[in-house]
Amino acid sequence: MNAPSAASAAKPTSLRAPELLAPAGSRDAIRAAIENGADAVYFGLDSGFNARARAANFAPDELPEIMEQLHSRGVKGYVTLNTLIFPSELPVVEALVKQLTLAGVDAVLVQDLGLARLIRAITPDLPMHASTQMTLSSSQCIAMAEELGIERVVLPRELSLDEIRKIRSETTLPVEVFVHGALCVSYSGQYLTSESLGGRSANRGQCAQACRLPYDLVCDGKEVDLGDQKYLLSPQDLAAFSLIPELVEMGVASLKIEGRLKTPEYVANITRHYRQAIDQSVAGQPVDFTAQQIEEMELSFSRGFSVGWMRGCDHKMLVPATNSSKRGVFLGKIVGVRRETVVVQLASSIKRGDGVVFDCGKPVDDSQGGRVYEVFRGRESLEAPVSSGQVELAFAHGSIDFESLWVGQQVWKNDDPQLTIKLRKSFESLHPIRRMPIDIAVQATIGEPLKITVTAPGVAALQLASEENLQLARKHPLSEQTLRDQFDRLGGTPYELRNLSAVIQGEPMLPLSLLGKLRHAMTAALDAALRAHQPRHVSSGSALADLRSMLPPREAAKQSPQLALLCRTLDQLRAAVDLGLSTLYADLADIREYKEATAIAADKNVQLFLATTRIQKPDEMGIFRAIAKHCEGERRAAGILVRNLSGMRFFAERGTPWIADYSLNVANDLTAALLHEKGAQRITPSYDLNRDQLVDLVSAVPPAWLEVVVHQHMPMFHMEHCVFCAVLSPGTNKTNCGRPCDTHDVKLRDRVGMLHPLKADVGCRNTLFNATPQSAAEVVPQLLKLGVQTFRVELLDQKPDELPEIVGLYQQLLADEVSARDVWSKLKAANRTGVTRGTLEERRDPLAIL
Repeated sequence: MNAPSAASAAKPTSLRAPELLAPAGSRDAIRAAIENGADAVYFGLDSGFNARARAANFAPDELPEIMEQLHSRGVKGYVTLNTLIFPSELPVVEALVKQLTLAGVDAVLVQDLGLARLIRAITPDLPMHASTQMTLSSSQCIAMAEELGIERVVLPRELSLDEIRKIRSETTLPVEVFVHGALCVSYSGQYLTSESLGGRSANRGQCAQACRLPYDLVCDGKEVDLGDQKYLLSPQDLAAFSLIPELVEMGVASLKIEGRLKTPEYVANITRHYRQAIDQSVAGQPVDFTAQQIEEMELSFSRGFSVGWMRGCDHKMLVPATNSSKRGVFLGKIVGVRRETVVVQLASSIKRGDGVVFDCGKPVDDSQGGRVYEVFRGRESLEAPVSSGQVELAFAHGSIDFESLWVGQQVWKNDDPQLTIKLRKSFESLHPIRRMPIDIAVQATIGEPLKITVTAPGVAALQLASEENLQLARKHPLSEQTLRDQFDRLGGTPYELRNLSAVIQGEPMLPLSLLGKLRHAMTAALDAALRAHQPRHVSSGSALADLRSMLPPREAAKQSPQLALLCRTLDQLRAAVDLGLSTLYADLADIREYKEATAIAADKNVQLFLATTRIQKPDEMGIFRAIAKHCEGERRAAGILVRNLSGMRFFAERGTPWIADYSLNVANDLTAALLHEKGAQRITPSYDLNRDQLVDLVSAVPPAWLEVVVHQHMPMFHMEHCVFCAVLSPGTNKTNCGRPCDTHDVKLRDRVGMLHPLKADVGCRNTLFNATPQSAAEVVPQLLKLGVQTFRVELLDQKPDELPEIVGLYQQLLADEVSARDVWSKLKAANRTGVTRGTLEERRDPLAIL
């Protein structure tokens, strides 16, 4: 294994190398990233507030040591604060931000808009990167983040190369792109499944990976036989090494590897390969990995490699649906089962000691597997790896139940001990393996000190001089080769000499001992320069207190509480206008129906707000313009229910009234204040808030700002992936799928038999809704006492004749004519699937698993 080096990309080129950003879930992973070529690492803190709560995160007190370790090797360190923050947590986060600012952290990743505002109020000197959790899927979304002082944007994984290129052309902010690792089927920041089913919020770093579970597909009431396709929401892993030249060419600032929950060996392995891909791309060379290189990456972790969405949507490729766990490298198929051995037709290499697993159509944890004890061909026991033909594999006695294996069964190699040893050596050495290239310019003049100017990546030029003047040489005058030989003696340091140039006047000489002393002074100066960071300013008082002091005072309710209703069909809307409600919402899959929806509401003099899509990608501004037409003229909609930052900006600039929906992830008073300043008439709190956290938010802002959803089917997965296309169409994407979503009613059945409705929107994105409607009836009396005036019920598939009972119960609750318990009881009896308290339930164990 050759040590990676920035010097390998020394060939002159007009292309700029993007940063290679590696994950670090442990100290070993940090070392693995450094020694294998990462330019930066990202990691979380065990104080929370990062989107990988299960990673081996670091204590805040470790930050100075970690940052010195990274900076001494020319590597940057980014801290993830990329979760939603609740009001009671903001003082803790404020102190934490000050701590990591003074520790020299190079940037923080954030999701929460209010946190971004707080950080910038605390210090102007800590760079902020927008996490992919912020769902910035277009340049219009990014413009809002830029207003908050965001300096880099991590783009959603769901973007194609063409979409990334367009965003690059429309924004000046640097962009960061994921190039390798696990893909979640849901948009980051828009994933509510773990919260809905088990109280574990992905927006709080507690994802339970429900996308990796098996589901059955029920179409129009009948189960569809999909054979071995059970993992309908489990994408293959992203592996975009072949696309690095295009990403380099379009000027992406940072290429990111996913994997803070992965092993240090994974970090070493994947970082090394992408270092090579970047260096080859910048040097103008093709990136053409060998089968062995790809196999090495698959062995560290692979559910099957794909380019994700980067070549556009190919739903069948993205989710083959036949597995959901790490399998490694496809080894071959069983062609014979004997008493104590199995015969395999090889598709890749195998040797003694390798680990294999037999694919039983179940998660790897439930499959058989073991370590290969011997490899036979005929009667010969093979020592060297073999990659073709048929071989007989033997295992430790009793480790395999051969009677449960069958001819034709797939076999996967999931471990190579020799590779693991090789990878560990790359980061367990006591001496640096990766070295930083330095260039030295020498000035040698008799009667003057020897002067050197040293340049290294990320460091200002250093100038040093010998303690003694140069004398006239009697025997061995200094030469450029002598200088090169002496300054190249950098073993044990993290530096390597790349170029040395010398201007030598006359025949000067300097003892080798003094040259060695100057060399040591040079490395010490480089060490100090790399570790140094500019002093940073942090507010002496409480920036949080200052921001909160600008909030308007809470005022008593000025009107009677009102109930709003969200309809998802025209039939529901026709029934709703006769229920005496003053405010309705239309969230229709076909926005061409918004014209008729607006007319229905206008005829009854009902305020109607039209919902935007949750995602807006490049070239989709036409959807906003089409919706905006219905907010003009005499028979117009009252405004817009906005679900993304681009829509907020678009309708605010047009002066169209708008309401902020739950997908904007408002979890604290600072975020609420920000959206109110931008013109939001009302703000829907995030679904991540439980009962106590919602009460905290209501207590922290004027309650008239808020509109609380009290009845709904939780939108769990919101996906670019289209299940309709993947399994009900011969096509691959929306251009050739035939739109089965228009004619079929589809539900996904989970392991406990619940049937979750699947819907497609105008952008062909799918939402999987929880089968069980959720009610917050029990918290309504408390919210009323706190001054909340507007509550919302959201329909899904309810028939028009079901609306009077649902709406009537909540109207009576708001009028204090029935108790919350009565509402709860009657709703439970009226709905076949039952009603849960959902995210507003007061939970004792917030980490309860699915």
